[in-house]
Amino acid sequence: MRNICFFLLVSLAAGALAGCDDSTKGSEAPQLRVALVAPVRFAPLAPPRRFIATIRPRIEADQGFRVAGKVMRRVVENGQRVREGDLLATLDETDLRLQKEQADAELAAARMALKQAAADEGRAQKLRKDGWTPQATLDRQRAAAEEARGRETRALRAVELAANALGYAALRAEADGIVTAALVEPGQVVAAGQPALRLARSGELEAVVALPEAFAALAGAGSARLTLWPFPDKTYPARLRELGAAADPVTKTYPARFSIDGADAAVAIGMSATLAIESADARKAASVPLAALFDQGQGPSVWKVEGDGSLTLAPVEVLRYEARTALLARGVAEGDRIVALGAHKLAAGEKVRPVAADAL
Repeated sequence: MRNICFFLLVSLAAGALAGCDDSTKGSEAPQLRVALVAPVRFAPLAPPRRFIATIRPRIEADQGFRVAGKVMRRVVENGQRVREGDLLATLDETDLRLQKEQADAELAAARMALKQAAADEGRAQKLRKDGWTPQATLDRQRAAAEEARGRETRALRAVELAANALGYAALRAEADGIVTAALVEPGQVVAAGQPALRLARSGELEAVVALPEAFAALAGAGSARLTLWPFPDKTYPARLRELGAAADPVTKTYPARFSIDGADAAVAIGMSATLAIESADARKAASVPLAALFDQGQGPSVWKVEGDGSLTLAPVEVLRYEARTALLARGVAEGDRIVALGAHKLAAGEKVRPVAADAL
């Protein structure tokens, strides 16, 4: 009897323990599958391209003496602002003055010879009229007079040329601007036309950049904006004015010049800037991992994770595939959360525990 009671007590205790275990199992929540999720972010299909630019004047030319000679003095320095007609440098005028004096002497001799020839021609005409000289003599006097007139004309032009050459000994600014380079020094002997000073004319400034071959043809199709390095808060619209026809043989880039709209006093020659060129293609696309795409035979789709963790299959349109990502045109919205990995192992309606992919 005692054994039977002990057996019943043991059975009741075991049943109680089993009941407690069953109740504990029933109260446990089901384990949710962990899923890596990533937010959808749309960006321009063709992002802006940025290039280093240098501010240069639209017109910048070398100025040189039009005659050869020895530089006596240079009046201006590099970076000095000048006005049209200001004196820049001078040559030694000694030889030029001698040439002018020689031309003046030739002109005086020619005029004297012309006076004598004209008088001889007049006397020959009177003698011929009175019958005292033959026609041949009159013709010779007329030819001599014409030759004297020609000699006077040549001497007069020689005087003008000598006067011009003497004036060319003084190099003057052709326009208002800034001296950007001084290429000669006093005592230096220069040839005619040799660059002596470089003058940047006042007026429109431009941004000069070097464009790569793949982008040169599209530079004028988009919109451009210029940001100055010393003043990052200053941005100016820019437009392509000139694109080089040939690439640089070393860098294989094309020189391009962009006009700066609304340039103010902050824009200075030689300043560095960043030129951002936006493509004319205004389309936007979302870049998602290739592993996020799932195809059930009806086209590519992605799993969207709702707020409660449930999954929704969303068909998408793929613009193009890249090495590790795909560009989506539509099917998802900005800010949507999508499964970034293991999309083929999930099912519609299933709930997951989202974990941000960038948190790992």
